[in-house]
Amino acid sequence: MLSPGLSVSLLAMSCALWPAAVRAASCESVRIPLCRSMPWNMTKMPNHLHHSTQDNAVLAIEQFEGLLGTGCSPDLLFFLCAMYAPICTIDFQHEPIKPCKAVCERAKYGCEPVMKRYNHSWPDSLACSELPLYDRGVCISPEAIVKAEGPDPYYQDPARCNPDRCRCKTVKMCLRTYLGNNYNYVIRVRVKEVRNRGLEPTAVVDVKEVLKSSLVNIPKETQTLYYSSSCLCPPLTPGEEYLIMGYENEETSRLLLIDGSIAQKWKDKLGKKVKRWDQILQGKGRASQRRNRH
Repeated sequence: MLSPGLSVSLLAMSCALWPAAVRAASCESVRIPLCRSMPWNMTKMPNHLHHSTQDNAVLAIEQFEGLLGTGCSPDLLFFLCAMYAPICTIDFQHEPIKPCKAVCERAKYGCEPVMKRYNHSWPDSLACSELPLYDRGVCISPEAIVKAEGPDPYYQDPARCNPDRCRCKTVKMCLRTYLGNNYNYVIRVRVKEVRNRGLEPTAVVDVKEVLKSSLVNIPKETQTLYYSSSCLCPPLTPGEEYLIMGYENEETSRLLLIDGSIAQKWKDKLGKKVKRWDQILQGKGRASQRRNRH
């Protein structure tokens, strides 16, 4: 696998310049209707899910049309297409580029709660754990596809190739965000250390108070929070105290900091506010269950 700092030319617009024999041997046009809006138009079979033809892949991806219709995650369609109709490039003729782990986690943590309402869980075939981080290899994400000065789009690792592209999105802490983002945990912590040394980026914190915990037991002691990329979003400052809203990985018992997570400097009124929001959220959940029973 190439180093993450290496930019990879995509075939989306430049494939027409290749000899016909090369194109025929390595790539084919994307024919999956759901994926025609993606920023690439050439793919290669078998895909990451071992479908030998696009006809087989179409039948498989169409099962997610209902989930896509809920709008549970803006990353879901990109992630699915990167798995079912992966980009075909000159450099990756034998092993198509995979989506980044962070893209999978954003899609999963937005959409799995919706799936669970209908007694479904995130498919094992789409597990995020096997996908690469920015630091460990080339991968693709929506924010990493940019337009070059020439006609060809290309992939770059924003954390390594262009540090200025690391821009943490501000997530407003309000009732609407809390209800919509389905946070698994809410904790008050004091940050001890933030680590970003080429391995998995992490933050080491002392847990002062657990306001919410869904899947993983969170004792009031030193805990490690795992970032999804080396951009370290949301940012944390050692020595400061924060209210953190994030997600949990039940399989690995990890507390995650992914896009959509919130880290707000701690104020006493925040605890009461979150408890009130959680009561509203639980009330909505009970009302939904009553409607489903009837």
